[in-house]
Amino acid sequence: MRRRKFITLVGAAVAWPLAAHAQQPTPRVPRVGWLVTGSHTTYRFSLAAFRDGLKALGYIEGQNIKIDYRWAEGNVDRLPELANELVQQKVDVIVTGGAVGAKTAKHATSLIPIVAAGAGDLVQLGLVTSLAKPGGNLTGFIANAPETVAKRFEIMKELKPQARRAAVLRNPTDISAGVEWRIAKEFAASNDIALDVQDAHDIEQLNNALANVLRSDPDALVVLSDPFLFTSRKIIADAANRFRLPTISGYREYVDDGGLISYGASITDTYRRAADYVDKILKGAKPADLPVQLPTKFELVINLKTARVLGLIVPRTLLDRADEVIE
Repeated sequence: MRRRKFITLVGAAVAWPLAAHAQQPTPRVPRVGWLVTGSHTTYRFSLAAFRDGLKALGYIEGQNIKIDYRWAEGNVDRLPELANELVQQKVDVIVTGGAVGAKTAKHATSLIPIVAAGAGDLVQLGLVTSLAKPGGNLTGFIANAPETVAKRFEIMKELKPQARRAAVLRNPTDISAGVEWRIAKEFAASNDIALDVQDAHDIEQLNNALANVLRSDPDALVVLSDPFLFTSRKIIADAANRFRLPTISGYREYVDDGGLISYGASITDTYRRAADYVDKILKGAKPADLPVQLPTKFELVINLKTARVLGLIVPRTLLDRADEVIE
């Protein structure tokens, strides 16, 4: 009897720590909300850069971090609904693209931290108090650099020295595009260039604007910075290429999707850097204490394949300065 009792007690002593160990809660996997105006295709470079940034910090999607994706698929009106879904899911932080995404996320929550990437001037938009001390629950990385629009016109003149007329495509509802438009007008006035501005903030208006651009017979099309136009960049490039019209835009994604030349800040770089802020926030940092970052990487990208389609010879001076030439 004593032996049987001893065995029972030993078995219980061994089983207790094993049972206690089995009952230990599984570590919670942090959840990141992803809110952008476009689709998986149009944001493929931005998403790849964000994932690369996370990977460099030791995060592996599906293992120690989860991303809840919300794609507006080019329909900006869907953003509020998608943002509210992420709030209801109680994600730990929201990563959002562009000024309109940042404004929508900020309107949806004042509690969940928000990191904006590829954004316009967050101070001018009224989303942060200052670059150094954002305040509130939003911070991020600015990609828009309005002063580069003058450089885009200079590139146009270098590409086509006899150019006297340029079409300008803009979204009039975007604050950043408004600043670029002012700079464009100043440059055009000083360099004897006539401007034909076409406005679009949805697909129907964009199709009409592109038709008007082509009828005006400009020497080139300069695209101003805006999330909607960025999402619609392949439509813009395809239309321009059909009518042998060179396009010059602010972001290299336009060139990757068939545009001729881009010069401006790197949007993908802002998404890669956004991963660092996500990491800091998940470790306890407050967005209010994380300074808004200005663009640090600018790039000139040229698509020679498009140049051949357009029947253009890109000057050697431009090719030599390019950060990347797509063959």
